[in-house]
Amino acid sequence: MSNLIEEKIKNARKIVIKIGSNTLAKPDGTQNTEFMTNFASQCKTLIDQGKQIVVVSSGAQVSGVSTLKEWSRKKDVHFRQALCAIGQVELMAQWRKAFAEFNLHIGQLLFTKEDFENDHRSLNIRNTLFTLADEGVIPIINENDSVSIDEFSIGDNDNLSALTAILWSADLLILFSDIDGIFTDNPKTNPNAKLIETVEDIPALRANIKIGSTNAFGTGGIETKIQAAEKTTVYGIPVVLANGSGDKNGENILLNLSNGTSKGTLFLEK
Repeated sequence: MSNLIEEKIKNARKIVIKIGSNTLAKPDGTQNTEFMTNFASQCKTLIDQGKQIVVVSSGAQVSGVSTLKEWSRKKDVHFRQALCAIGQVELMAQWRKAFAEFNLHIGQLLFTKEDFENDHRSLNIRNTLFTLADEGVIPIINENDSVSIDEFSIGDNDNLSALTAILWSADLLILFSDIDGIFTDNPKTNPNAKLIETVEDIPALRANIKIGSTNAFGTGGIETKIQAAEKTTVYGIPVVLANGSGDKNGENILLNLSNGTSKGTLFLEK
């Protein structure tokens, strides 16, 4: 069913791509700069085909740990928020460097839950996204982790990317994580688990799979990805879930999805 993913990417003009912390982190927890450069190159290829790209990027905390390794074990919320403040600067600096290699500019947008609940703010976000994308600039979006607390927090970038896709009226949402897609069971513990390549009925999916916990660096898991699909598909926006680091350093994973040579799970729009 990879050809169906290929078709969705081919027909999409406006694509939101979410990149999870595990995709951006090397095994030692530091930034995977090689992945970022390869990803920027792939975005350039799609942009040259007439597509517009918005990136929702996790990784502020990962980047903070890369900068201040002695803070990596601190669990206090104030240290974690401070780490994100430091890391967000490093994250954007690396994204700027990666896209600049292909003569592309980026713009940073940091959101909280309130931004999507306030009509005036939402309209401003939408207008900014349209302006940046129309001018060929790549918006890089993240939650404002340095100020977000529970009641103002979206909580994960899967749902943030879904809210962004809806607001921008995207044609497709791609979620890159460290998993190949949705499986019938945990493929790490069950070798007989099978990849579910298309999902048309999300309630039926929930009833037939086992949903595990979050992973090492990320705040999301399978559950948040299903939540994201629930949000976007009712607005006519399909969702692709794929392994961003499936190839070496994620090389060509986006292009491989677009030509049908890599697999993932496709949530079909309503």
